[in-house]
Amino acid sequence: MLKRLMFLFAGLIAVSACGAHDHSAAAPAAGKTEWKEGQHYIVLAKPTPPAAGKFEVTEVFSYACSHCAHFQPYADQLKAKLPKGVTFSYMPVVFNPSWEPMARSFYAAQSLGVLDKTHQAVFDALHRDHKPLRTIEDFAGFYAGFGIDPKNFISTAQSFVVEGNLTQGRERALAYQIESTPTLIVNGKYRLDSASAGGQPQAVELALWLVDKELAAGKK
Repeated sequence: MLKRLMFLFAGLIAVSACGAHDHSAAAPAAGKTEWKEGQHYIVLAKPTPPAAGKFEVTEVFSYACSHCAHFQPYADQLKAKLPKGVTFSYMPVVFNPSWEPMARSFYAAQSLGVLDKTHQAVFDALHRDHKPLRTIEDFAGFYAGFGIDPKNFISTAQSFVVEGNLTQGRERALAYQIESTPTLIVNGKYRLDSASAGGQPQAVELALWLVDKELAAGKK
């Protein structure tokens, strides 16, 4: 119960942070790679690396967050530039009850195998077209446009698997000490965002630098 209260309190802070990122933070000059721990990125006090043999970069996001919508093209760039053997994943975070249907819709789309086709489309629907997607029924109607039966979508969104994903997401968000979205987590060890990196393109550069740093450390 204490953890849940702490998470909800953190969520209230993070909701405002999503709308108030400071992109004026200082970043290294072009071509410079002197990224500094504590200034541009954080080493988590209790790293939670992926399963043995895996290397993962995770974007913690919400479809509700306009900054996440703006960052999506850069997330695509980052994913395309990752070295072989390093995977990219998304983790929706639920800072308040209104964000839960969005997280459920993400996991349902993932389970139904349509996430690649719908991820950008959801951002566009919410932040470009201003469609009223608030309930899981709203999302079921939206995903029907991608060939998903609404009843099947709702049952999937309310399934045991999705419930487990939501629980795991809450636990990981606590472990990662997520305070705003979008946030990048590199191999469960490093945390950064566009504010700390100095901008969205710089966040991509920093994440790639941390990937190289971690891969090099693993070879020693």
